[in-house]
Amino acid sequence: MKQTGAAALGSVLLSEELSKIFFKGRYPVGLQLFTFFNQIDEDVPGTLKKIAAIGYKEIESAFSKKGGYYGMKAKEFSKLVSDLGMSWKSHHVLGAPFKMPANAKPITDANGNPVKFPPMRNLKENMHDLVDEIAEAGIPYLVCANTPTKTLDDIKSSVEVLNKTGEACKKANVILAYHNHTEEFEKIEGQSQTAYDIFLSQLSPDIKMELDLCWATKAGVDPVELFKKNPGRFHLWHVKDLSKDKSGPVPVGEGIVDFKRIFANADVAGMKHFFVEHDMPVDPYASITTSYNNLQKIMS
Repeated sequence: MKQTGAAALGSVLLSEELSKIFFKGRYPVGLQLFTFFNQIDEDVPGTLKKIAAIGYKEIESAFSKKGGYYGMKAKEFSKLVSDLGMSWKSHHVLGAPFKMPANAKPITDANGNPVKFPPMRNLKENMHDLVDEIAEAGIPYLVCANTPTKTLDDIKSSVEVLNKTGEACKKANVILAYHNHTEEFEKIEGQSQTAYDIFLSQLSPDIKMELDLCWATKAGVDPVELFKKNPGRFHLWHVKDLSKDKSGPVPVGEGIVDFKRIFANADVAGMKHFFVEHDMPVDPYASITTSYNNLQKIMS
């Protein structure tokens, strides 16, 4: 009996070890480049090289101050990422034309001069160009990073744009996904539903979700319950932690998000890729190094 029990225990331990190895190999650690919004355009190849050296294997791109894809064509940027041993999996775009908040201060440089940005393309006005560029470069996901959701009319218009984009993406062999902030989880105009509820019910099932774990947690939403109610819908995650006072993002492992429990439900979610993100950190390299090291513990 002792031998049988020992063998059984050994089998369980071996199974757990194999599971850990499988899990780590199955989900390479990715990074959302918005983390480096204030740095990357100064030296794109150098920044990516340092990111790769930390251990990141997958990339999700965002808006660049240089325009295009960090000053490059999509295929050119894809080759740069590939040459550094990483894979470009996703790109963020806006759902509608960008509008500065009413009380926002003008963005200035170190000398106090207004910063001039290239046009911020969006799905409402530039859908076909954006889908075609991503498809030509072989990038599997296009993500709507933000879209108007403050009123029912906003949501109706956003649903129309996203569903049209979803159709175009499907024809181009690209998957469209939607990324949340906290606003999507607020009740709209006295309704019982939130914008996120409406998106989940009215967007085509072909359109997947990129759940930002930090913002969902800040909004009081349990990611695991979302997965269980909408299994297989959450192909992408933003692995971002929330500070203990809930004021904003911190490196993974330094906040209150229960990543261990969330990752244990990756199959329920249908997760295919995840990207570490930290909005405007003081030292992005220090932040993503901490996040990467803590993820190794969380995923083991």
